[in-house]
Amino acid sequence: MFVILRDILIREQVQICHGHQATSNVTHIALFHARTLGIPTVYTDHSLFGFDDAACIHINKVLKCMLADVQHVICVSNTNKENLILRAAIRPQDVSVIPNAVDTSRFKPAEFSPPAGDRLTIVVISRMTYRKGVDLLVDIIPTICKLYPHTHWVIGGDGPKLLDLLQMVERSKLHDRVELLGRVEHAEVCRVLRRGQIFLNCSLTEAFCIALIEAASCGLAVVSTNVGGVPEVLPPSLVRLADPRADTLSDSLCRAIDEIDTGRDVHAVHRAVTQMYSWDIVASRTEKVYESVLMSAKLDLVQRIKVYLTCGSFGGFLAAIFVVIDHILAIVFDYIIPRQSIEIMPDFR
Repeated sequence: MFVILRDILIREQVQICHGHQATSNVTHIALFHARTLGIPTVYTDHSLFGFDDAACIHINKVLKCMLADVQHVICVSNTNKENLILRAAIRPQDVSVIPNAVDTSRFKPAEFSPPAGDRLTIVVISRMTYRKGVDLLVDIIPTICKLYPHTHWVIGGDGPKLLDLLQMVERSKLHDRVELLGRVEHAEVCRVLRRGQIFLNCSLTEAFCIALIEAASCGLAVVSTNVGGVPEVLPPSLVRLADPRADTLSDSLCRAIDEIDTGRDVHAVHRAVTQMYSWDIVASRTEKVYESVLMSAKLDLVQRIKVYLTCGSFGGFLAAIFVVIDHILAIVFDYIIPRQSIEIMPDFR
């Protein structure tokens, strides 16, 4: 894979290698080889991991080694930043917080609201997994349907926990009250959101929750669990937060139903979300990170070895060996496939 990545990086005249996701093998391999070739690197983290189970411990050890000599790290929330600094032993000054952005031009309220009727629609769009709080949703839906006979549920998403929802609908005889859409393509998310007045998020852990921004941008009242970086996403005026328990989340949802204001200016809410999460602002802040990375000093082989040796007696020693091997391979490839023999892509600008 080093040969392929080397060819791409040289041919495309890559100046910065930017990777995402802690569990992506391609990300870590690309960043590792890019540093060997002297290309500055940036990593963006999107997830929260714990410290008490085998899978998280393994990922944390991998991150500690793989991010040891990455020039800069971007996190999507302050909670995400604190979590990553503890997990990967990164210096706080090497981490910036830049939230995700949403193309709010695609997530707009409906031009003409449907006539106010007796039915109130609650929308849920999520992966059907334990981490997304589907077990809470299974407990909440029958309770809300019993208390508010005029409520209707539109649920989009697919995953292993979808079966639990199907069983709940069958058990509670809510076929006419709960509409399960299954997998929803991203291009269709806005259309689904526009069908409702309230958006519910039941996640048990979130570094950031872009679904809340999309729902608020479409003018929906938002109810969510108070976990991870969720409190940083929207101001209190646009979201109701509750502890990740069925009873507290049901209470917040009940208050949202009771206080739903059909006459509120959803377009003003959309404008407010647009100002908070503009791609122009996110791009500008990311560009500043790139500029700082380009000006930062690059580590030579000896410095990289010293950095990796601080990552643990066994793991650090193993990583240092890989660094030496990678540098040897880079020299071999420079001899076998000289840089001059690789055709450079023309600059179409």
